[in-house]
Amino acid sequence: MIRRRDMFSDLLPGIRIGIDMDGVLADFNTGWMTRYNVDFGAELDASMVQQWDGLYTLTHFDSMHEFWDWAQGDGRSTFRDAPPLPGAIESIKRIGARHRVCIVSSKFDWAIPDSLAWLADHGVPAREVHFLWDKTLAACDIYLDDAPHQLKELTAGVPDAVVCRMVHPWNDPMDGVIDVHSWAEFEGVVERVATEREASRLGD
Repeated sequence: MIRRRDMFSDLLPGIRIGIDMDGVLADFNTGWMTRYNVDFGAELDASMVQQWDGLYTLTHFDSMHEFWDWAQGDGRSTFRDAPPLPGAIESIKRIGARHRVCIVSSKFDWAIPDSLAWLADHGVPAREVHFLWDKTLAACDIYLDDAPHQLKELTAGVPDAVVCRMVHPWNDPMDGVIDVHSWAEFEGVVERVATEREASRLGD
């Protein structure tokens, strides 16, 4: 587990927003498929991903272990070259100007350096960066994620938080989770929640 936190973060205005990386900020599937197509002369497309588990079944690899061995690359993993999802960088910069952006992502140790480099490459305004498997530990007011198991754990483990699902074919609607189909839609959720919580604070 790696956690980097700005010592002044809790003194900042706004609310804490926990943002996942792959499938939320970064288009991981397009990134790895682009490299795979070059390496093996394939014609994979991100629209082929329809389930959370078993990416290797779209390839010639026999297991996810083999897939991840290849994805590490030779000094530059597929995590470094994933393009941002549409509107992600513009939206997160606007959100970061008013609230505390916390990157909350589950990563293998070998993927962390390239993930940090990706955030820097794209100018993501993160006040905190947490690489951990239990995302409830980040204690955010709002979470945005795409992993089915993470959405389930967040709704159960942080009942006061607003949990949002970035809608993809590999995740399904879930009780207690707000669906968002784009970053523009997520911005609207953030501002609504921030307004409601500020009104509640002033009313106390």
